[in-house]
Amino acid sequence: MSIFATTQATPPPHTAAHRLPPPNRLAGVISNCKSIGDVLRIHAVLYRHNLHTEPLINFHLLRAYSSLNRLNYSITLFHQTHKKNVFIYTAIIHCHAQRNSYEQALFYYSQMLIDNIEPNAFTFSSALKSCPLKPGQALHSQTVKFSLDKDLYVSTSLVDLYARGGDVLSAEKLFATMPQRSLVSLTTMLTCYAKQGEVAAARVLFDDMEEKDVVCWNVMIDGYAQHGLANEALVLFRRMLAEKVEPNEVTAVAVLSACGQIGALESGRWIHSYIENRRNIKVNAQVGTALINMYSKCGSLKDARLVFDRVNDKDVVVWNSMIVGYAMHGFGKDALQLFNEMCRIRLKPSDITFIGLLSACAHAGLVNEGRRFFNTMKDEYAIEPKVEHYGCMVNLLSHAGQVEEAYKLVMDMKIEPDSVLWGTLLGACRLHGNIALGEKIAEYLICQNLANSGTYVLLSNIYAAIGNWDGVARVRTLMKEKGVQKEPGCSSIELSNKVHEFLAGDLRHPKSKEIYMMLEEINGWLKAEGYIPQTQIVLHAIGEKQKQNSLEVHSEKLAVAFGLISTQPGTSIKIVKNLRVCPDCHAVFKLISKFTGRKIMMRDRNRFHHFVNGTCSCGDYW
Repeated sequence: MSIFATTQATPPPHTAAHRLPPPNRLAGVISNCKSIGDVLRIHAVLYRHNLHTEPLINFHLLRAYSSLNRLNYSITLFHQTHKKNVFIYTAIIHCHAQRNSYEQALFYYSQMLIDNIEPNAFTFSSALKSCPLKPGQALHSQTVKFSLDKDLYVSTSLVDLYARGGDVLSAEKLFATMPQRSLVSLTTMLTCYAKQGEVAAARVLFDDMEEKDVVCWNVMIDGYAQHGLANEALVLFRRMLAEKVEPNEVTAVAVLSACGQIGALESGRWIHSYIENRRNIKVNAQVGTALINMYSKCGSLKDARLVFDRVNDKDVVVWNSMIVGYAMHGFGKDALQLFNEMCRIRLKPSDITFIGLLSACAHAGLVNEGRRFFNTMKDEYAIEPKVEHYGCMVNLLSHAGQVEEAYKLVMDMKIEPDSVLWGTLLGACRLHGNIALGEKIAEYLICQNLANSGTYVLLSNIYAAIGNWDGVARVRTLMKEKGVQKEPGCSSIELSNKVHEFLAGDLRHPKSKEIYMMLEEINGWLKAEGYIPQTQIVLHAIGEKQKQNSLEVHSEKLAVAFGLISTQPGTSIKIVKNLRVCPDCHAVFKLISKFTGRKIMMRDRNRFHHFVNGTCSCGDYW
């Protein structure tokens, strides 16, 4: 029942003994209310003093009820207001827009026009706030009709509308024609560029801004981080600190994400220490999740677990991040144990929880457990599998050699499989020598225009593995015709807060001479051990010696050689590679860990490998 249901049509007379402040002061009191009880008490007093029809007061009451999650009270009050003006209508439109109820907001806007009440700039800025692109374009025409499209608030809201809708060109055109620009409008355009991946344009705008607040810095840093430019994000963060701009929680989350992308553990630890020494940044669920993700991706599960244990009021996102952390390191049983703890405290898992669990099962070879979780998410938790869940199952079955079952699973999917899923299945065909199925999948992807560079490379590798060089030539000709570029292998290592990157056969590093001398020394160790290079994985029609030379200068070997010459004996080495580690490098790293007594951690595209004393944590299952 509404709180207004029993209100009398005519309020009781009030006594002059309790004189109230004027409406403008009462409005300020209402705006400062922090609880619903305070607003209700003030509203009751207004009724007693016959001020319940005052438009200015009702405007603030509408917004106060809405801000305190009592939208139904706002709606009731709106309908009880007899003399509705532009401010009352704008308030109810604003209330619905704040809750992303754009259809209701547009309904009230239409009703406003029917009542012959002309909208103002604040009406449009409110109505546009949560509006999708198509109805927003209709509102745009209305702003032109009422000659409000050049108003600073309205034009900023219009830029935001087109930015949210992904229409960068229209946003740019509006932004260029704005007669004046505020910090908010500049930040809106900056956000548009950053979210749409136009980071170069965003940086030009950012550098031209005379005034920048923390929001601007966050948008630019996060733009870099979200589009794979982690080094640029960290450089900009250091500049932010140098210019004495105070970071906040949003900054922390963005820079920690950047550290995780490139495995910059030292930088991540410094940022963690910085956070703990700042009063304005709390290690809450959001920051805690960012720290767990960073430490997990940088190879320090111990630190990730310490953060996890210290986070108060853990939500499902925090639990998910730790489960995914265990999964990417191949610690499947730890991930499953954590899930059991989560169930014991009756925290409901999300779809991300099951992505973590299925990934953990795939990396640990837990086929039966993976099948059980895939069924559990549907039957017990009513979570419909997404393409990511199917991808994990395909990965699990493929690694176990059950390629035909994985293919059947994909063909029986109710949703459209993506290129990543097909790529996983195609990689399994190559791994297990299922040439016929591999060709079938690749041809389907090419015919349907679903093929990416990985598709062509995998098909070429399938042909090369069986010595079908004509097939390899056909694929490479097709790649050339379609302008498809193979992604080069790149490995990085962080030393003294600086990330060093290497490509295969790289000679650009200042210490290249010392690196290649270290490689020669490693080759001596390998020969003494009787190691035979796995030249069969070099899928080119070249001689055996050339194949050996090619293997010796893989990017990950250059990175580990640099790590060996640049750190003290016994120091752990951490390497990040953008592609899957090759079998020869994997075998060599096991031996290097044995020869040097060092722990070597490598994060490739799929998972972590911990090499210790001649063995790998993956158990050669990856």
